[in-house]
Amino acid sequence: MRQAFEAWAQRDGHIVRRREDKPDEYLVFETQRRWLIWQAALAHGQKAAADAPQKFAPAEGQPQKMLADEAAVRNRVLNEVLDAFSELDDNAGVEGIVKVIQNLKKKSRAQAEEKI
Repeated sequence: MRQAFEAWAQRDGHIVRRREDKPDEYLVFETQRRWLIWQAALAHGQKAAADAPQKFAPAEGQPQKMLADEAAVRNRVLNEVLDAFSELDDNAGVEGIVKVIQNLKKKSRAQAEEKI
């Protein structure tokens, strides 16, 4: 696992030298931080796979097919997001993006409350 991380980190331009007094830690703080994130992501992925093995298990040599209703929901959400950002003008900047995201969250909350 560490070799894969170090190969990735070097390709990304990070220094992967380790500390002499603590060989499990990297000399550069940013590399150490990314190493911890790498480990956390792997642990999370393993936990998610253990919680729902049928979701991550390959289906007898064929790629897993998405259920029709799941695909419809994903397409609907993607279209809503694309529509919301297409209404944004070129001069909106980060504030405009934040406003679009907040509006999408409000809309999502309102739809969730309607279902209850």
